[in-house]
Amino acid sequence: MDAPKNSAPINAQYNLAAPGSIPIRIAAYQRRRMFEIFLSSTNIQESDSVLDLGATSDQTYSHSNYFEAWYPHKHRICACGVDDASFLEQMYPGLQYVAADGRDLPFLDREFDFVHSSAVLEHVGSRERQTKFLAEAWRVARKGIFITTPNRWFPVEFHTVMPLAHWLPPNIFRRICSMRGLEFFASEENLNLLSARELNRIAAEAGLENIRVWSVGLAGWPANLLLSAQRAK
Repeated sequence: MDAPKNSAPINAQYNLAAPGSIPIRIAAYQRRRMFEIFLSSTNIQESDSVLDLGATSDQTYSHSNYFEAWYPHKHRICACGVDDASFLEQMYPGLQYVAADGRDLPFLDREFDFVHSSAVLEHVGSRERQTKFLAEAWRVARKGIFITTPNRWFPVEFHTVMPLAHWLPPNIFRRICSMRGLEFFASEENLNLLSARELNRIAAEAGLENIRVWSVGLAGWPANLLLSAQRAK
């Protein structure tokens, strides 16, 4: 969907904020923290393979495709997404890129040791589609998955940079988005925020095991939700 007229352009990161702006600098800081938590919480090893779900064509921000940029063992990464991010193979020799929808992955059961996905789950559509996304991530993971998504109950909505409006019932929030010329974000297909309770629920419905949902704070408020699930050894 094209960005509405008379609004800031929406990039492939589903974001309006300009590079170098305060929201983007905060996002980069938060993503670095979540990346470090991924490394420590999974105890991932150099030999482990990783599927990164949600590779983007966007190169606007320094943290675009941060996992591919920061993870040292490029040859163990398979980057996957609906965008054309094939340029990652040239940027990071040894990395593999596969174009695919996270709700219908072309991989074998337990083909990867870990599945990682950052700030994608809120963009895959309805709760049913979000559940399918988690189920597919779990299906292709041998050891576990690590998923991040914004916390609906953080006071500022990260994509629209609007305060508090997203706390209203979703139909009212989407109406406000439309009134402000943000029809893209008014669609459930493009933005469907989750609370910790909702994330726990769809994780259970997706068949995940040993589920843990926790958060990374910002200014003392839970800003980003983290979901991990580990298979029993």
